[in-house]
Amino acid sequence: MTTPGFRPTHVVPQQGMPAWEAPDPARPTVALDPLLPVRLVERRGDWGHVLCSNGWSAWVDGRHLVAVPQDPPLSGDPLTTAADPRPLLGRTEQALARYRAAVEELAAGGLDGETFRRRTQGLRIGVVVDGESMWLYDPAQARWAYGDGTRLSTYAAGGPPAAAEDAAEDLGHAPTRVVTGDGEPR
Repeated sequence: MTTPGFRPTHVVPQQGMPAWEAPDPARPTVALDPLLPVRLVERRGDWGHVLCSNGWSAWVDGRHLVAVPQDPPLSGDPLTTAADPRPLLGRTEQALARYRAAVEELAAGGLDGETFRRRTQGLRIGVVVDGESMWLYDPAQARWAYGDGTRLSTYAAGGPPAAAEDAAEDLGHAPTRVVTGDGEPR
């Protein structure tokens, strides 16, 4: 059960994390679930006191919490294809429909476990909707996008930026290089 009006400041890392009753390693408690939304209410060095969405609180290693911006930036620019949420929503719906169809067939006995694994291999979606706010995972771009119903903007990337050579290929020209005063590349 979520506490009404709860607004997280962080989420637990995707592997979960240990928790303690007090900022003391000798007093462990139940570990926190992966990606659990929490609000950081106090810091004591590396220790962080968090409030969970169900009202439960614990102490954690605050260095490992993943910050959640309260107001993700959105472009004031006119809607473009890249910022239009509808194509990504459509691809997400299609992936979910393929997964659901495979689950239905597995439950009806029409698939074995190995065939189910093969059929669902590579499917990856992520959706969080909280009122007008929406976060969608874009597997083609390996990024999370934030949307307000009209526009999407990158929220978090799943990997490092593309290498300069990869980016240059996208631009159609060689990467910019730093040169010394005599014109030689550094």
